[in-house]
Amino acid sequence: MNTKEIVVISGKGGSGKTSLSASFAYLEAENAIIADCDVDAANMHILLGADFEKQEDFMSGEVAVISEKLCTNCGDCYDVCRFDAITKTDNFHKVDPIACEGCWYCSRVCGHSAIEMVTGKAGDVFVSNIKNNGKMVHAKLGFGAENSGKLVSQVKMKAKELAQNLQKEFIVVDGSPGIGCPVISSLSGAMVAVLVTEATVSGLHDLKRVQKLVKTFHIRSCCIINKADLNEKKANEIEEFCKNENIEVIAKLPYDVTFTKAMSEVKPIVEFDENSEVSNVIKNSWEKIKELARK
Repeated sequence: MNTKEIVVISGKGGSGKTSLSASFAYLEAENAIIADCDVDAANMHILLGADFEKQEDFMSGEVAVISEKLCTNCGDCYDVCRFDAITKTDNFHKVDPIACEGCWYCSRVCGHSAIEMVTGKAGDVFVSNIKNNGKMVHAKLGFGAENSGKLVSQVKMKAKELAQNLQKEFIVVDGSPGIGCPVISSLSGAMVAVLVTEATVSGLHDLKRVQKLVKTFHIRSCCIINKADLNEKKANEIEEFCKNENIEVIAKLPYDVTFTKAMSEVKPIVEFDENSEVSNVIKNSWEKIKELARK
C-alpha cells in the first residue's frame, strides 16, 4: 500500500493545530498511524489516550565526563570551556551535562586523558495504542537536550515502518509550531501540508513564513482558518494570500467555546460533540485533505 503522509503545521503556537490533528487522528482511527512531532512540547498523547506501550531511548549528542581517578585538578579544561560547563571542586573538576555543548575542546587539552566524551540520552520515543484502536508514535525531548530535528526524524521513521507493516493508508503528523528544525524535519517526505492559521495579524504573518518554507519542499498545501469570525477583515486577507499562493482554503472554523470544553474533558472535539457545527466542518475538511493526498 502506498502510504500517504499528511503534516499539520502552523507558523505559530495556539492556532489550534494539535486540536485539529487529534480530531483527524480520531476520525481516521485504525486506518492511520499518528505521529506527534512536536517533541519539544508533546501533548497530543493526552487527547488520544496513549498507553505508552513501548519505549526506546533516544541517544544523541555528546557530553564530557571527567574521571575522578585521572583528574589532577590542573584546571586546563576549566580555562578553555566557553560555556561555563566545568566547575572546580576540592579534588577534581566536574562537568554540568546541561551546560556542556559537546565541543570536545576540554578533552583535547587535557594532558592526563581524564576527560571522555560520552553519548547521552536526550529523550524517549514511544509507540502507543490510542482511542479507536489506532497506533501513535510520539516522543519526549529531555530537559535541556538538543537535536529535536533528529528526534522528529526518528519519530517519523518509526511511524513509516508501522504504516508499512500494518498496511495503513495514512500517516497523520502533528508538526511543531514555527519554522525551525523540528518543522523542517516534519515536512520531509510529506505529500500534503495542512496550514492552520487564525484570523489575526500574527496569524497571517506566520502563515506567510511557514508557506515560504513549505514551498521549498514542493509540497502541496491547503489551509484551515481557525476562529475566522473573530476578524473577518483579516480572514479575507488570509484568503487573498492563499489565492495568490495557490493554496486551497478548505475550511473557515468559527470561534466556538466547545473547543475549550472538549479540552477540559481531554477529548478531541469530534469525540466530545460529534454533531456540533465545528465537528461537521472538521469532518468535511478531513475528507477534502484525504482526497488531496490521494491525488
